[in-house]
Amino acid sequence: MKELFIKDILNEQYIGKKITIKGWIYRKRELKENIFIVLRDSTGIIQCVAKKENFSEKDWKDLLDLQIEGSIEISGILRKEERAPEGYEIEVSNFKIFDKGSPFPLHGREEISTIMKYRHLYIRTRKQNAIMKLKSNLLKYLREELEKLGYIEVNPPIIIPVAVEEVQTLFSLDYFGKKAYLTQSSQLYLEALIFSLEKVYCLAPSFRAEKSRTRRHLHEFWHLEIEAAWYKLNDLINETEKYLKKVLERVIENDKKLLEFLGRDLKPLKNAIEKDWQRIKYEEAIEILQKKGLKIEYGNDLGADEEKVLTLEFEVPIFVTHYPRKLKAFYMKESGNGKTVENFDLLAPEGYGEIIGGSEREDNYDILLNKIKEWNLPVENYKWYLDLRKYGSVPHSGWGLGVERLLMWICKLDHIRETLPFPRLRETEILV
Repeated sequence: MKELFIKDILNEQYIGKKITIKGWIYRKRELKENIFIVLRDSTGIIQCVAKKENFSEKDWKDLLDLQIEGSIEISGILRKEERAPEGYEIEVSNFKIFDKGSPFPLHGREEISTIMKYRHLYIRTRKQNAIMKLKSNLLKYLREELEKLGYIEVNPPIIIPVAVEEVQTLFSLDYFGKKAYLTQSSQLYLEALIFSLEKVYCLAPSFRAEKSRTRRHLHEFWHLEIEAAWYKLNDLINETEKYLKKVLERVIENDKKLLEFLGRDLKPLKNAIEKDWQRIKYEEAIEILQKKGLKIEYGNDLGADEEKVLTLEFEVPIFVTHYPRKLKAFYMKESGNGKTVENFDLLAPEGYGEIIGGSEREDNYDILLNKIKEWNLPVENYKWYLDLRKYGSVPHSGWGLGVERLLMWICKLDHIRETLPFPRLRETEILV
């Protein structure tokens, strides 16, 4: 017999037929002579009704003893029922209980501390089900659209010997008696690979020991990174906008029902597909924020609060370019004025802020060496990275995208912890 899922039977084809499905008790309601069970599996929910007259006293007691999240196999006749959650109902003829369950500790509307304590159970919710499916599909679209652009997937290491971003955000570990770190970014290794493959990408975890507790910060996140030989900053920006628009098109086309289940208004996503994205320089961003009454000066970095205000000014994503060189990493190429760098941060609208950071990379050996020294980094540790500028150096650019941040905006979630089944956050006292 073909194994059926709930999504398979929610159509006219199975009306009046006996079907068998497996799942977990999502809801249960007892009346005098009937027990109504809403069963869930990975694909959806369906109402099942068991009539007392059809079961022995023992079987009826077993049904009464079933707890929320108990697991069961149900067989019965499928029929239309407009009052049921999905418009269909199974009249139960027989069943097999795998585990009747215990009183479930989550009932809805719990405090965050309780949700985090029972995260291993919370991920069973329909909301988490929808988010995880969306994320799976999003990752597929991100990969496939990059490959259409000629990028090749590679697999850089997660254990690294040197910092890529700020030293204070490194997670250190002992590597056979030597100090090593969990990667902040795969960028440096991707740069090495462009000299063989020209356009490369990787999807891997990155780790940041930031002290921030904002709604968009994680200590472990999935990082999609690209690097492309011959690309200048404008090449990178132009391609990035076209690329993400294609990804959003596929989300709207294929995952509309999931977004609607999450209550997502699709108009902002459609605006991002149909309209040109905003491009402003860092100094223009500072002027906008000052006019909005924020106390910020040229030379200050844009934090979550500033980015939120800025993104509420526009209904499309924003490329903020040419930050002061002191605010950005040593590897970014300086602009002609020597005061700014050839970089961008891509900010998602609706207050969500940065989802991508990208730049043109410094390709001159002497300039890069001087910047490593200026940033007080150990030159010996970056010797291999400097070698890339000695043997056939070329202009090149790349970016890193925070998958969870992109998903958070697409789904319009309140907090980034919803984007991972087991998020790593500063406030998480116990790791599940």
